[in-house]
Amino acid sequence: MKGLNAAQVGRLLEHWDAWALDGQRAPPGDWRVWLIRAGRGFGKTRAGAEWISQFARDHSEGRIALVGGTREDVQRVMVEGESGLVSVAHAGEAPRWRPTAGELRFASGAIGFVYSAGSPEALRGPQHHAAWCDELAKWRYGDIAWDNLVMGMRLGDQPRIVVTTTPRPTNLMRRVMVERGMVETRGRTDDNPHLPQAFRDAMRAYAGTRLGRQELDGELIDDVADALWTRARLEEWRVRVHPPVRRVVVAVDPPAGIGGDACGIVAVALCDDMRAYVLDDASVEGLAPEGWARAVATCAARHGADRVVAEANQGGAMVRSVLHAADGTLPLKLVHAAHGKVARAEPVAMLYDNDRVRHVGVFPRLEDELCGLVPGGVYAGPGRSPDRADALVWAMTALMLERRVAATVRPIG
Repeated sequence: MKGLNAAQVGRLLEHWDAWALDGQRAPPGDWRVWLIRAGRGFGKTRAGAEWISQFARDHSEGRIALVGGTREDVQRVMVEGESGLVSVAHAGEAPRWRPTAGELRFASGAIGFVYSAGSPEALRGPQHHAAWCDELAKWRYGDIAWDNLVMGMRLGDQPRIVVTTTPRPTNLMRRVMVERGMVETRGRTDDNPHLPQAFRDAMRAYAGTRLGRQELDGELIDDVADALWTRARLEEWRVRVHPPVRRVVVAVDPPAGIGGDACGIVAVALCDDMRAYVLDDASVEGLAPEGWARAVATCAARHGADRVVAEANQGGAMVRSVLHAADGTLPLKLVHAAHGKVARAEPVAMLYDNDRVRHVGVFPRLEDELCGLVPGGVYAGPGRSPDRADALVWAMTALMLERRVAATVRPIG
């Protein structure tokens, strides 16, 4: 770097491919829609502006749609922003911006036209070679604006749309994610190495929460219709600390084989306010019986469990054997399921609805499974089976639903 002159340094700084993160690079292939689904601060705007700028260089006759939630959003972020089209222009290529006309004229001769998704009829009629749609998830009349835009993408041999957005579970987001010819790149806020450390530190408070997973990790967090749990309610039941503990149960949903489903391991405490507090999701995947048995023993020791409850429908003798081999002092109780996982979960969901349960911290994978349990025996969550959720149900049942609740217990040290 020290050997470069000023002109060479300038060219290096303008060489986007040298600096772009993987999620900011346009995918190869014959795509129609490139969706950059990422968290705040990842660099979505920069990626969109760089791609449009290069398109304008390569297509002097190009007519480009610049679509945001409002005209002000397009001007403030997409055009004049610190990562917008004016800022990323190469030396000698500064585009001419006419805000009153809503036009951005590139040095090559290509023209960008400003549109607001809030006025979707303005997109009815105009034709374009390319389009950049920013923050799709907050478009007020998104479906109409998108339909009018797509119907006007008919100039040139290969019209293309780049979409840059932090996701929300809107109808339009779901549509775009299954659009024919769609390709996607992803990115997390923490992937951007140029963000201030103070900002990174502040964002850790949101790690694992629904808001954090959506706004920082770029995940589309959707609720299953009629599910026993919803993400909004789980956020209401989340706490940072718990009252003094009376009992702790660690529950285990053993996998049927090796390398398949997870071994659900969840620790739940009954506290002085007579509520249940979820303390830990210690579930493991892909381990032999000896491995998940050690994980159970470790979790029980960590939380001072009074009881370890293990489902024994498949290989009860083996379950007892491997758990006692891991720790011969485990206070083990084997239980047998007479009903399916969802049916067992329904009375536990009622405990939540009756304000009897809290989550101490965040448990993203466990909560994803809970939000996939639907009355009637349906599981619509991630993975083949809600093993983590089933372990929680067994622990809650032992603590809160069995007729006999221990009156005297030892505290956790």
